[in-house]
Amino acid sequence: MVSFNLHNVVIINKAGILEEFKKIGVDGGGAGVMAPKAFHYLFKVYDLTPRQANILKQEMLGKGGDAAVARGCVDASIEKTDVLLTGTEKQYRAVIKKLRLQPFGLAKIAEQLEEALANLGGRKVRVLECRGKHLVLGERTLVMGILNVTPDSFSDGGKFNNLESAVMQARRMEDEGADIIDLGGESTRPGHTPISLEEELGRVIPVIKALVQEVGIPISVDTTKAEVARIALEEGAHIINDQWSLRADPNMAAVVAEHGAPLVMMHNQNGTEYKDLMGDMIRFFRESIDIALKAGIERNNIIVDPGIGFGKTVEQNIEVMRRLKELDCLGLPVLLGTSRKSMIGKTLDLPPDQRVEGTGATVALGIAAGVDIVRVHDVKEMVRVARMTDAIARRASH
Repeated sequence: MVSFNLHNVVIINKAGILEEFKKIGVDGGGAGVMAPKAFHYLFKVYDLTPRQANILKQEMLGKGGDAAVARGCVDASIEKTDVLLTGTEKQYRAVIKKLRLQPFGLAKIAEQLEEALANLGGRKVRVLECRGKHLVLGERTLVMGILNVTPDSFSDGGKFNNLESAVMQARRMEDEGADIIDLGGESTRPGHTPISLEEELGRVIPVIKALVQEVGIPISVDTTKAEVARIALEEGAHIINDQWSLRADPNMAAVVAEHGAPLVMMHNQNGTEYKDLMGDMIRFFRESIDIALKAGIERNNIIVDPGIGFGKTVEQNIEVMRRLKELDCLGLPVLLGTSRKSMIGKTLDLPPDQRVEGTGATVALGIAAGVDIVRVHDVKEMVRVARMTDAIARRASH
């Protein structure tokens, strides 16, 4: 009896399928034709009218794909429907050509589909210019060390609440392999007491002045106040990390744009109510990206952070972790901050100082999902986790 060997092949991007074609000996021209047929994508479009949804479904069906719509869409007995599109890259590209010719705003959907397909092709290795310092994104996962100069942070409040101890900790993190130091002067833990502009400046500015002389890696400042950002950048800080994505202070976008600084924009909201968790997050980021671009911030300078632990229940945080790759449609670097978070504490029933293993699990899963930067307290341990995970995940993605 003749026995054949057969198995499923897991490939995550176009480079992978081209490598498989090369192993087989496929003609280069044929490989180029077949590659767009190899990847299947699901896209969700929100709040379409029945007319828009029906045309979109017809176009998808006509090219061999499909579209799931709400019951009542065909006879227009409903006002709006979300649509789940299913197809290969080749099918989508054929549909895009047709949608560009359609009325009712469908040309805009074509534009967004084309952008999403381009972004899902993978982020290229590039240099992030940090006001005189440089970070390479895409070769390996970067590690951002957390430096809280606050008396009340949830994990390490008070430990580094003076200039000497803060500088020593920054040096230690750099020695342990940190690529960035993230300096914060105001706690963001649940129930924290907001502090004044003067108090935040008094905490962070002396430390920035010292750090730009004492460490060689970029300094990020974790603040939502435009005036703190402005003075920090004037004193030599390199990156702004805004936990409200330009929404807490209307002047923040202009300050970041004026100084040409990279910007981390974190997802955040009051309360934990969502219509569609990932869809709402993507909409939030697109709105903040629009604010940034209109203010003159370059798209290449924007990094997004899904905001684990902010405006989400434990279950929602875990769902975001499972679905991190859905952020790829934005085509921007992703920063993940899970270190010692309550998601880990509540899952494992552990206090903040015993969450290193749980943090390691989330860091590894985040890297496997494609994040570019991890923000952590335990730098030495997480650098090791990152290097091991990179050896597996990044090798598979190139």
